[in-house]
Amino acid sequence: MTQRTTPPFRADHVGSLLRPPELHEARQKAARNEITPAELKAVEDAAIRDVVAAQRKAGLRSATDGEFRRSSWHMDFIYQLDGVSQSDEKLHVKFHNAAGDLEFSPPGLQVDGKVGLSEPIFAEHFDFLASVTDPEVTPKLTIPSPSMVYYRGGRTAVDETVYPDLEDFFSDLSVAYGKQIAAMGEHGCRYLQLDDTSLAYLNDPKQRELVARMGGDADTLHLRNIKTMNAALAHKPDGMAITTHLCRGNFRSSWAAEGSYDFVAEALFNELNVDGYFLEFDDERSGGFEPLRFVPKGKYVVLGLVTTKRGELESLESLQRRIEEASRYIDVDQLCLSPQCGFSSTEEGNDLTRDEQFRKLERIVETADKVWG
Repeated sequence: MTQRTTPPFRADHVGSLLRPPELHEARQKAARNEITPAELKAVEDAAIRDVVAAQRKAGLRSATDGEFRRSSWHMDFIYQLDGVSQSDEKLHVKFHNAAGDLEFSPPGLQVDGKVGLSEPIFAEHFDFLASVTDPEVTPKLTIPSPSMVYYRGGRTAVDETVYPDLEDFFSDLSVAYGKQIAAMGEHGCRYLQLDDTSLAYLNDPKQRELVARMGGDADTLHLRNIKTMNAALAHKPDGMAITTHLCRGNFRSSWAAEGSYDFVAEALFNELNVDGYFLEFDDERSGGFEPLRFVPKGKYVVLGLVTTKRGELESLESLQRRIEEASRYIDVDQLCLSPQCGFSSTEEGNDLTRDEQFRKLERIVETADKVWG
């Protein structure tokens, strides 16, 4: 067993990081028109330089911009697709945590035109990230998977006068994402991650009931999503590693779905053409490691054993033990380690401190060194 020199790395992380106070303040001032977009960008640039250096100091071999230029991990991207706009309706998502439930009601989306991509999204974000990342570290761009354009709203969010045949919508969506992937390759991106909640949510019977009530086929939607993603992934350039992260919800230290990966595992691991899977395994909500028996040789699983939902630091011994447990179902040489999710999927962030966040990243590096040398 050895450390890896290409993504995913033995010690890795999902993407989003806690925003520093000065960035929160600048975004609030920008929203009130008290500073210009250029002044906001200057604050973002400085914060990203600092957080990239902090990732390097922690020992990571990949770096993201922490998603510091976004308010939401997915909607900031999706609204920039041609044919997609913000809906007047609000989504109503119930999140759960140890203290109880909380409601999250972000704006919805509507597909009111032909889906397309006029220009690559977040390309300038990536260019800046690459410019401030050491040569020994691989800059990673995270974007929502194409599944996220359809999952929340379902058929009712797709205008039937624009797409009377839903297959045409999925086809256009794949083409748009294929253009995005190819364009990011031209910008020098060698590590791209498609973040997806749908493939994780569908493991939860309650979520499948919700899909059915929205008029979807809950038993086959994951297959439809995999097909759409694969059509886009066909445009992956040589030398680019693409992973996916499956999340059950991450908002202010809360989650939305539960359930093991059993429902989607066989198709997910054998049919989705990605190089690796970031999977949540931080507590009992995620089930056991048994579904990993379906992972074929040549693919990697990044075990999300370190929770981002609270500050308590996992012990080195407990992480080593859980990696050993996972290796009963998959070769340990196909495993890597990361946090279970991002630390700040939305700009609000989770309930832990910046120091706790980086101690967790350092512990991941320390554990990877012990396990893989």
